[in-house]
Amino acid sequence: MNMITNPNVKINLGLNVLRKREDGFHDLETLFVPYFGISDTLEIIVGDDFSRTSASLFARYGDAVPASQGSPKPEGVFGIETEESVAPKIVQGISEDGKLMITIARKEGVDWDPLKDLTAKAYHILAEDFQLPPVKIFLEKTSPVGAGLGGGSADAAFALKMLNELCSLGLTEDQLASYAARLGSDCAFFIYNRPMIGEGRGEILSPYDLQIEDAYEIQVITPAGIAVSTKDAYGGIRPHLPEVPLREALSKPVGEWDGVLVNDFEETVFAKFPELAAIKRSLYDSGAVYASMSGSGSALFAIYEK
Repeated sequence: MNMITNPNVKINLGLNVLRKREDGFHDLETLFVPYFGISDTLEIIVGDDFSRTSASLFARYGDAVPASQGSPKPEGVFGIETEESVAPKIVQGISEDGKLMITIARKEGVDWDPLKDLTAKAYHILAEDFQLPPVKIFLEKTSPVGAGLGGGSADAAFALKMLNELCSLGLTEDQLASYAARLGSDCAFFIYNRPMIGEGRGEILSPYDLQIEDAYEIQVITPAGIAVSTKDAYGGIRPHLPEVPLREALSKPVGEWDGVLVNDFEETVFAKFPELAAIKRSLYDSGAVYASMSGSGSALFAIYEK
């Protein structure tokens, strides 16, 4: 059996960092909103079934071979070199027990160990509680990395949902979300994949009725060559309670969100990358009724009247 999905990304409408916790994380409040204009391609194959994506990946990215010298990879990881990027465009890893093979392709290069990818971790976290069969994962990354859009979290959440169905685990959405929350703060949102208020680390979720689709459209901008480390973004943050709580800000008309619905990461991220602040200004100049950075950046989005 196999299954193919297209994990989409998300944007954050407002992001207030309220306080630092004793466990080192931060309490926050935000509205997660799915955005379907950017997505990856994820295939999971159970057993020895035929892959519908591997031939296409290898045709476009090249065959996976042992990594060449000059770009060392962890043991058990294979890839190819390209002139355009030091990192290989396609990598492949096999777990020590041989039950998981994972292949990741990305035009800009894959500079991480595929066996530590969140999709691989999704398999292993379920394998702790269930007898999972051997699987092959093929992931084509087209969502940007380090953009605050949650592409990696989406891949992990979709992998959990796919394994639940392929392996007939019978887990509910809430049970899957519990596993997802162990993989990342915003992973649980992608289990539900509908507008949700996120609190705590982002894993405490409650549905939110966002009614803007009929009157407005959202456009996401992903600046090339800028990746923001979430760790660095949090390092510059000053937790505080917002002047206007999130739900109160969201209750206002969209045209009144500017200056009221805020992303606390913008101050420090814009200071390091002033070009992002310039892009945000240009979005308002282009007629957006609201514009903001998503998550810890670097992606921005704009809301326009239809």
